[in-house]
Amino acid sequence: MARFSGRSWAPSDPGATGSASGSRSTGTAAGSPGGRPHGRHQHARAARPKPGRVRSVAGQVFALQVVVVLLLVVAAVVALVVQSRNDARQEATTRSVAVAQTYANSPGIVQALRSPDPSAVLQPSAQAARINAGVDFIVVLSTDGIRYTHPNPDRIGHKFVGDYQPALSGQVVTEEVVGTIGPLVQAIVPVRAPDGQIVGMVSAGITIANVSSASERQLPVVLGAAAAALGLATGGSALISRRLKRQTHGLGPTEMTRMYEHHAAVLHAVREGVLILGGDGRLLLCNDEARRLLDLPPDAEGRPLAELGLEPAPLELLAAGRAVTDEVVMAGERLLAVNVRPTDRDGGPPGSVATLRDSTELLALTGRAEVAQRRLRLLYDAGVTVGSTLDVTRTAEELAQVTVGRFADIVTVDLAEQVLEGEEPPAGVAPLRMRRAALSAARDDPPFYPVGTVVEVVPATPLAGTLSSGLPGVEPRLAEARAWREQDPEGAERVLAHGVHSLVRVPLKARGVLLGVARFWRSEREEPFEEEDLALAEELVSHAAVCIDNARRYTREHAMAVTLQHSLLPRSLPAQNALEVAHRYLPAQAGVGGDWFDVIPLPGARVAMVVGDVVGHGLHAAATMGRLRTAIHNFSTLDLPPDELLGHLDELVNRIDQEESATGGAAAVTGATCLYLIYDPVSRRCTLASAGHPPPALVRPDGTVVFPELPTGPPLGLAVLPFETVELEVEEGSRLVLYTDGLVEDRQRDIDVGLELLRAALTGPPRTPEQTCADVLGALLPVRPQDDIALLVARTRVLPADRVAQWEVPADPAAVSGVRAAVAERLEQWGLEEAAFVTELILSELVTNAIRYGTGPIRVRLLLDRSLICEVSDGSSTSPHLRYAATTDEGGRGLFLVAQFADRWGTRYTATGKVIWTEQPLE
Repeated sequence: MARFSGRSWAPSDPGATGSASGSRSTGTAAGSPGGRPHGRHQHARAARPKPGRVRSVAGQVFALQVVVVLLLVVAAVVALVVQSRNDARQEATTRSVAVAQTYANSPGIVQALRSPDPSAVLQPSAQAARINAGVDFIVVLSTDGIRYTHPNPDRIGHKFVGDYQPALSGQVVTEEVVGTIGPLVQAIVPVRAPDGQIVGMVSAGITIANVSSASERQLPVVLGAAAAALGLATGGSALISRRLKRQTHGLGPTEMTRMYEHHAAVLHAVREGVLILGGDGRLLLCNDEARRLLDLPPDAEGRPLAELGLEPAPLELLAAGRAVTDEVVMAGERLLAVNVRPTDRDGGPPGSVATLRDSTELLALTGRAEVAQRRLRLLYDAGVTVGSTLDVTRTAEELAQVTVGRFADIVTVDLAEQVLEGEEPPAGVAPLRMRRAALSAARDDPPFYPVGTVVEVVPATPLAGTLSSGLPGVEPRLAEARAWREQDPEGAERVLAHGVHSLVRVPLKARGVLLGVARFWRSEREEPFEEEDLALAEELVSHAAVCIDNARRYTREHAMAVTLQHSLLPRSLPAQNALEVAHRYLPAQAGVGGDWFDVIPLPGARVAMVVGDVVGHGLHAAATMGRLRTAIHNFSTLDLPPDELLGHLDELVNRIDQEESATGGAAAVTGATCLYLIYDPVSRRCTLASAGHPPPALVRPDGTVVFPELPTGPPLGLAVLPFETVELEVEEGSRLVLYTDGLVEDRQRDIDVGLELLRAALTGPPRTPEQTCADVLGALLPVRPQDDIALLVARTRVLPADRVAQWEVPADPAAVSGVRAAVAERLEQWGLEEAAFVTELILSELVTNAIRYGTGPIRVRLLLDRSLICEVSDGSSTSPHLRYAATTDEGGRGLFLVAQFADRWGTRYTATGKVIWTEQPLE
């Protein structure tokens, strides 16, 4: 125990008694009439009171009063707080619902939701309503949960956070959530159109903290009453205490002894050195920590400071007699923080109190903590930055950029060539040929080969050893090492001349496959790499290796999917004279899709144009697109009308779904849209039908743009009603524009807005289809397309009237000769005398069959296009069949001869009958 010398300020009275009878001993030592302890002499100890027991009557009364008052106050406060919270929640719920319903039923909100830009109309009124209503937000939502309004405009267009699904069925939803502004209550109500349809939702919310209740206003009253009760209890206890002190004349010896014992225990338990100095410069008291820090002798107490052998710096601070705050001085090998305060303020004794704190270990720990914190921050930033894209080269660049200036001064990343091509290097084999994928340096003149340079790994070098073993390596002092120079002696000299002095090399390894190597170089920093830096480098590189491998796998799979998709799309458009066609196909940046287009020549110089879109992305969507495109080609050979063709295609999609469901496959067709159009250059009529696809645009020769009104049927696979066909008469030189929804619709743009942008891009002077495609994509193409885009632009042509010949044929076999003569004359006018014999033979057989087996009216038409087309039509829907006649048959060889002499032939059904057609090449 420390020795207490000097004056004691505890009150003493030799005649004081510890009890009413005056028989209690004062507890003072002999020869010390003032009751002041000296040295290590101890008073005779009285029996200690039991822990926790209050022996003073005033203390017992005060403790009892405080406990009673506190219990009452706590009970009252708890009740008020619970009531306040319940009232606040109820008030918040009522106000949120009222504000949301008021705004949802406000005039003009339905028209605003159906406008092209609801946010522009609703955002100002929602903000004004929010301020007037005193709520924290009013958010208008679409039926898909997309925000049209928000107090923070940056969140407009994002998905609403909350359960809004019941509101779509007409319910009012209230919920308590914890948002970015704290706990709040929000209400979601539907917005109904006059016909009862739900066209949107309104959500209003207010934080619970902004709702005050009457119970909260009563809380200060309760606390004030509690304070008053405690004040009365304290006053009463003070009066009792004063009376008891007059009777006991201050503290008794037991209390004094306990105070001294506690004081000594605390003094020696603290980890700070404490010194008490007298006014004459003597050391009055010091604890054990002060003895250790200053290396004081055992008899230091009572001696002058100058005789204790202290270092000059701490001696000067301790003897200066002035206030000192956290001044750091050296004491031997320790770094001490010294604080000094004088004790003679407010009438105290002369002298000072000094505290000493050892900062040596704290400084070292602080330095290590800062280093660890910087490394953790680097690892965190690398985890967030590296791998932000699925691009191999970009991922390597991110690794180099995030570590330059924080871990190394120059970083090079070399990858196996197979990795850059999306292929997987052979497992267990170190790459001997790599290519530089990334180079980043703190200065602009790094002494290394640029990106794209081929790196040949030299065997028996440290680089080859790192790649073969898969273990990192460090070269703390490159100038002293020799083996690493064998990889590139000339480059090594250049690196050393640049001031590069230290190196860490770490192999890029993921899933057991070696992808390349990352090397970290230091030139600006003086400290070299050490063994402990390897752990940080390995953490950085291992994360980057996984990201690079993911990017490599994505590159390979994406290339495969794109190759499959391109193989399923038309590589070139067929030759035909009815339309001048240009096309564009742009795949989405993330994955392949199921958009397709086609141009299919049909009999009679007609041409069919098709655009379609399979829902979803990936290989399944591309494969489904190929199946549907092949089916359309097959159905087109039957020369079906657009509505019937879409009906057959719908049955095919349903059959595919049934097959997938029956086999347990998860690759069912979730939906597909299609637009099928047939253009006839003779009649200038365009026949089209749609299965859930956006309408085409028709650009007239004068530059005006219309979107034809056509009944848009449901998507393929969902049809419950027959598809409908629409016929349009198109002027010569008009442009037909077919497209998929990726051109006019995305997450930031509604389809109505996209259609208006398309109209604006197409309006104007006449342009070629190629120029039209370029202008449309320039005006509507998003920066990062989220969906495939297919675009077809066709300028219509008309078959000249002098290349069309048509005759009405009476239902009389004798009329056949007249038709033959007229045909021969027309062929002579066209300069096709050599084809006259075959044409007459074909028409004789077809007209004879029509007269014999068909019904009127019978017509013959000749078309001179890329081939000579002969058409015989009648009112019967019975189609002739090709058969092989026996040697004894007198007939049955007519169609056989037609098939032999014609290049192609077939039957096309019309609303009034059928058409038998043939095509003959023009040679």
